[in-house]
Amino acid sequence: MEQTSLDLLTRIADALERLAPPPPASLDLTRADAFVWHPSPAHLAPVHKISRVDIDLLRGVDRQKSILAENTLRFSRGLPANNAMLWGARGMGKSSLVKATHAVANQQKPGSLVLIEIHREDIRTLPDLLNLLRPETRRCLILCDDLSFEKEDADYKALKSVLDGGIEGRPDNVLFYATSNRRHLMPRDMIENERATAINPNESVEEKVSLSDRFGLWLGFHNCDQATFLAMVEGYSADVGLPIGLEDLRAEAIEWSVTRGARSGRVAWQFIQEMAGRLGVGSERPR
Repeated sequence: MEQTSLDLLTRIADALERLAPPPPASLDLTRADAFVWHPSPAHLAPVHKISRVDIDLLRGVDRQKSILAENTLRFSRGLPANNAMLWGARGMGKSSLVKATHAVANQQKPGSLVLIEIHREDIRTLPDLLNLLRPETRRCLILCDDLSFEKEDADYKALKSVLDGGIEGRPDNVLFYATSNRRHLMPRDMIENERATAINPNESVEEKVSLSDRFGLWLGFHNCDQATFLAMVEGYSADVGLPIGLEDLRAEAIEWSVTRGARSGRVAWQFIQEMAGRLGVGSERPR
């Protein structure tokens, strides 16, 4: 009888062990220079080839390039630096600039900086990611692309506490960059709703607006004019090697922007893709 019970318990224990999730893999930030954060199960997936544009190909954002590059390089060298918010017009190179400055930092000091992407829907797990990175020696730049918050969304509180650092403080080896189409991360109706329902409306609204204030750097990106758009097109064309005359290239680019109803770095690259296809040229995204 005792042996039967022991066998039964052994089978139950074996079954539970098979159902249990595997232990998390040990963190090794030397596997790559970039990772994507996955919170469930918690791990960093290495990215061995980053989709990025060379910093010299980003046109019309010279001031933003200079400021962000200086901030990123200081951080990669072990010096104090600020969290940064890149906000403004779509397609003007906000996330591309972050990835480009990461590349510049590692060119100047190889292996100095890890880029970690966290998706917007996982922002509530940002404190878990920071706790994972806290004991690491490599310096880590966390990027959240297209960050914003909607009604009934309390995730901003997790971000706010991380930017403030809480009682532990933000890890010295971690910096946070975010991109957004909004100057403030909450829509106006969300702020107005908080004003209407709060016991002290001014304090509630201040909490919402102050989230953006916790970024030391604010860099604005604005719609470009035609001259800047054509400079983007010409830079991409030269890099890809399109066999087309300058005047024809410009005329085609202007027509393309008119039909799209927009001018931006993204529209310029889409135009280059179109022309490369027409002209039978390979157009792997420039690095």
